[in-house]
Amino acid sequence: MALDKNGIAQRIAQELQDGWYVNLGIGIPTLVANYIPDGIEVEFQSENGILGMGPFPFEGDEDADLINAGKQTITATKGAVYFDSATSFAMIRGQHVQLTVLGAMEVSQNGDIANWKIPGKMVKGMGGAMDLVASAENIIVAMMHTNKAGISKLLKTCTLPLTGVGCVKKVVTNLAVLEIKGNQFHLLERAPGVTVEEIVAATEGTIIVPDNVPEMNLEI
Repeated sequence: MALDKNGIAQRIAQELQDGWYVNLGIGIPTLVANYIPDGIEVEFQSENGILGMGPFPFEGDEDADLINAGKQTITATKGAVYFDSATSFAMIRGQHVQLTVLGAMEVSQNGDIANWKIPGKMVKGMGGAMDLVASAENIIVAMMHTNKAGISKLLKTCTLPLTGVGCVKKVVTNLAVLEIKGNQFHLLERAPGVTVEEIVAATEGTIIVPDNVPEMNLEI
């Protein structure tokens, strides 16, 4: 059974470490704040100028004046701080963020990411994505393994305009967890009930499969 968006976010939350500052992109990454493991404290940052984002708000609890960089409504934790975007990007460019979680339309086997533009379609703009991928040392992508037509989004080479080159370290999809190294996807885990064969068939890029591929444990 493939994961839904919340399952992807829950698995990525297992990558968090105590004391980290973490930037969450729009879409699936925002949901990571809902699944912080017990016993650790992290601070979520958004490039429009907030440090201390909380869980995604439930319907009816939204505050229209409290938004992230993608104009999604968010919550704030006790002690959250607000500042201008210049300070926020100084934090990002100064490499004071230990983990960045981004969505993507395509990821290539050498770690390139395309997540800001589809030619011919209206987009809001690149936002802070290019600063994030240029400055972050640890980037995890949260995405669906294939598009709505069933075509792989994990490619040998990206076809869309790039956001960053050779920067993605790990990808968590609705089917699998994959690490990128040596210009190849390395299969680490598979979603519950998903077979290795299904993952390989859904991956256009070169994928290395070990002898044993464990199922994700979402109960941690």
